[in-house]
Amino acid sequence: MELRQLKYFLKVAETLNFSSASKELFITQSTLSQQIIQLERELDQKLFQRNSHEVMLTEAGHTLLPLARETVNSANTCVLRLQELKSLLVGELNIGVTFSFSAIATETLMDFLKKYPNVKLNVCYASMEELMDKLVRHELDFVLAFRPSVRDEHVESHVLFNNHLAAIVNEQHPIARYKSVTFDDISRFDFALPAKGMQARNALEKTLANTGFHFKAKIEMNNVHLLFKVIRESNYITILSESTVINERGLVAVPLDVPGNDMEGCIHVLKSSYMKASAREFIRMLGSSSVMRNFCFTALH
Repeated sequence: MELRQLKYFLKVAETLNFSSASKELFITQSTLSQQIIQLERELDQKLFQRNSHEVMLTEAGHTLLPLARETVNSANTCVLRLQELKSLLVGELNIGVTFSFSAIATETLMDFLKKYPNVKLNVCYASMEELMDKLVRHELDFVLAFRPSVRDEHVESHVLFNNHLAAIVNEQHPIARYKSVTFDDISRFDFALPAKGMQARNALEKTLANTGFHFKAKIEMNNVHLLFKVIRESNYITILSESTVINERGLVAVPLDVPGNDMEGCIHVLKSSYMKASAREFIRMLGSSSVMRNFCFTALH
């Protein structure tokens, strides 16, 4: 059994399509099929059930899947540790960032690129659910996101800072100069809300659950930048974390004076997984960035 064959197996198991897997692996489909057949012969068990319409994992394939991932990840860790013996930051760093963390991460991303040109940064902006799934599948080294309401047993969440939900408005809005607002204060206005499933929307609905308030959104969006454009050009209100509008021109975050609106900004990593030197350095730089000075930063050890 070769490590290469396990990598091929994992890609087919991920895509359940030999054509797509071969393209992603940059090999021919016939080469991929031959390697999988060779692996099946060595194990004396079928790993995939194939017909003209679909590819499915067999029971043996399902059993091998987590073991193959562990083996491939261990091999990758060996390479990383040997590289880091040279005291060089090299290779690739895969970071997941939710849309709410965009402003927080940007400064550190740029500073890191300048300081460590030999490290390639792969940054994935997506919803928390998508990023957590990628983290569990070892496609990301860590995720920057607020703490999820449902805990994943495979993930450790280390608190970076404490934040709160806020009413986000343009600078000319009637509530822009308020020190804080209640739901009563803002209920008479129209709302442009983050789409259902986004972290701020989940936090808002959790906060609303015990209040009896129900906001009818005029528009819902899963793109924060388009949401900002709407808020800048109207008297609509949106509800996001305070940190989302850091360095956003023309927008004001007015804290919500309601119970249970706390949000913890976290770094999420896989339990018992090796953390790259580049990941540790990125987190250190994030903690000392000018943006993070506004928050209570806790170093990840």
